[in-house]
Amino acid sequence: MKLLKIVLGTFLVFTVFAFTATENKAPQKVKDAFSKKFPTVKKVKWEKENVTKWEAEFKMDKVKYSANFLEDGTWKETEHEIDEKEIPEKVKSAIMTNFLDYIMEEAEISETQNGIVYEFEMEKGEIEIEVAIDVNGKILSQELKKENDKD
Repeated sequence: MKLLKIVLGTFLVFTVFAFTATENKAPQKVKDAFSKKFPTVKKVKWEKENVTKWEAEFKMDKVKYSANFLEDGTWKETEHEIDEKEIPEKVKSAIMTNFLDYIMEEAEISETQNGIVYEFEMEKGEIEIEVAIDVNGKILSQELKKENDKD
């Protein structure tokens, strides 16, 4: 009987721990900062990105967004996918000049305190790259996408 109580007690502790550990409730500072930046958004899914960063997933005007905040509530980035027709001409020109043979798999707009950047995942045969271009068409970064980065 004593063994049964120990087993049940242990099971209960692990069950409670499992549910609270996977709940990932963002700190109040993060929630407050989110509400201040996005006052009309009511439904938010929070996920802990790493030790210091939280990601909020939500919709505005039927568009899926994600926003990143630090533990202290500091906003870092907001991004969402865009259609090809939403890409500014200077950015399109940079793509056509530098990545003519590539197929655009995904296009996103990223807003940070430093401004707006267009981010692209592009493919040419077996080669996949990630490219960031500013609003003036300047290529900010270009890196080969690793095999396990797919997602």
